[in-house]
Amino acid sequence: MTATREAVLTVAPASGSMPRQIPFIIATEGCERFSFYGMRNILTSFLVSSLLLYLPAADRPSVAKEVFHSFVIGVYFFPLLGGWLSDRFFGKYNTTLWFSLIYCAGHACLAAFDDNRTGFYTGLFLIALGSGGIKPLVTAFVGDQFDKTNKHRAKVVYDAFYWIINFGSFFASFFMPIFLRHFGGSVAFGIPGVLMFVATVVFFAGRKRYVICPPSPPNPDSFLNVVGTALLARVPGQSRPGLILAVIGALLALGSLALLPEIGFIASFCLALVLVMGFFGSGAWMQLERARAKHGDEATEGVRAVLRLLVVFALVTPFWSLFDQKASTWILQADKMTKPDWFQSSQMQALNPALVMILIPFNNAVLYPLVRRAGYDTSSALRRMTVGLVFPGIAWIIVGATQLVIESGVPVSITWQMLPYAFLTFGEILVVATAYEFSYSQAPASMKGVLMAFFLLTTTVGNLWVLLVNASVKSDAVTARIASTGVSVTAFQMFFFAGFALVSALAFALYARSYDLTDHYRASEAA
Repeated sequence: MTATREAVLTVAPASGSMPRQIPFIIATEGCERFSFYGMRNILTSFLVSSLLLYLPAADRPSVAKEVFHSFVIGVYFFPLLGGWLSDRFFGKYNTTLWFSLIYCAGHACLAAFDDNRTGFYTGLFLIALGSGGIKPLVTAFVGDQFDKTNKHRAKVVYDAFYWIINFGSFFASFFMPIFLRHFGGSVAFGIPGVLMFVATVVFFAGRKRYVICPPSPPNPDSFLNVVGTALLARVPGQSRPGLILAVIGALLALGSLALLPEIGFIASFCLALVLVMGFFGSGAWMQLERARAKHGDEATEGVRAVLRLLVVFALVTPFWSLFDQKASTWILQADKMTKPDWFQSSQMQALNPALVMILIPFNNAVLYPLVRRAGYDTSSALRRMTVGLVFPGIAWIIVGATQLVIESGVPVSITWQMLPYAFLTFGEILVVATAYEFSYSQAPASMKGVLMAFFLLTTTVGNLWVLLVNASVKSDAVTARIASTGVSVTAFQMFFFAGFALVSALAFALYARSYDLTDHYRASEAA
C-alpha cells in the first residue's frame, strides 16, 4: 500500500486552497481524543472502586496510582515504535491505520473485561501500544497534506487540532465519570471504544484523498549512526573516554534490573532506558568531533543540537510528574472532599482543557501585551518555560496544604481544587506549547523527527519518577522517617513533588542562562 511519488502528486492539494481531506483528519482526532481521555480520566476511580477490591482498602490508592502511571509510561514510550515503523517500512497512513485497529481492540478489552484483571490489563497494554504508536504520526500526517502553495493555511489547521484535542478532553472528562457511576465500567469504557472505532472508520474513509508520502530510505547520517560513530571511532594516540562512559551506563542499566522485585518491571526498564540515554549521550558529546569526518558538518552539528536539547528535556520531566498526577493523586484527594451528590471526583479534570481553551487566547490577547508594556520580554521561549515550571510547584503546595486541612478533620469543598488546577494549567501552557516551538527552532530539519520522539519520552520519564517515589514510601524506614515529620505519607509526597518542581525550575533557569540559541527555521521562499 506504499504510495509511489506519482501517486502522491496526483492527490496534491489545489493551489492555495485548504486541502479537502483535512476535515477527515480533524474529525478523526476529535473522536480519538475523546476516546483516550474518556478512558484515561476514569481509570483511577474505576481501579479503586471496582477492579482492586480484592486488596485491603488502604492499599488500593497506591496500587491504582502504579497502574495508572505505568499505563501513561507505555503511551509515551510506544511512539518510538510507531515512528520507526512509519519512517522505515510502512509510511504514516498505513502505520496509523493498523495501530488504530490495535487501539480499538484495547478498548474492546476494557469494556468486555471490566471484572477481570488479566483481560483489563491486556486492554490497557493494547491502548498504550495503539495510542502511543499513532501519537508521533498524526500531527506529521497533517503537515504532509500541505505544500508550498498553501502552507500558510497549516497554522489554522494546527490551531484547530489543539482546540479539538481540548474540546474532546473536556466533554470526555465531564461525562464519562457520570456513565461510570450510573452504568458501570463496561458502558463507561465501551463508549470511548465506540468513539475510537468511529475515528478509525473516518480516517479510513478519507484514504483516497490523502497525500500519502512513502517511508524514507535508511539515513546513513541519522542520529543513532552519528552517535555510534562518535563512540566507536578511533583516533591514534587518544583514548575513548566517551565509550568508557557509555559502557558504564550500560552496566548500570543492567544493574537497575536487579531492582525489579522492589519497583516492578516497568519502572526498572524505564530507569535502565534513562541511564542508557544519559550515559550514552554524555559519552557521545565527549567524542562527537570524531564523527565529523564520516558524517559531515550538518549531521554532526545536528546531533550536537539534539544532545543540548536533551538537557532541556531532562529538566522538564518533573513537570510531567506533577501534571499527570491530576488524574491519580488529585482524584484520590477529591474523593475525600465535600461535593454535590451528582458530581464525581474525576469530573474535576474537565477544568484543565476548559482552562486551556480560555487561557491561550487570554494570554495572547491580554496578558502578554500587558507584561510587555510593563517592560518584560515575553519572546524568550526559555524564560517562559522557566516561569512555567514554577507554577506546578505552587499548585502542589496548595494541594499539600489542602491535604493537611482534610487530614485535620475539617470539611473542605472540592471547589478549592480549582485554584491548583488554574496554576497547573497555566504552567502547562507556558511549558508544553513553548517547548514544541523552542525545540523546532533549535533542531535542524534532519533531526526534528528524533527530537519529537525524545520530547514524548519526557512524559515517560516524568511518570517514572512517580513510580519510584511511590515505591520508596513502601519502605518501613522511609515511612518511619516521614512519620517523624508529623505529616502523612500522602501530604509528604505532595510537598516533595512541589519541591521537585521548584528545584527543577531553578536548575532550568541556570542552564538557560548559558544556552546558545540557534535558528533552524527554514528560509523563506523570497530568500
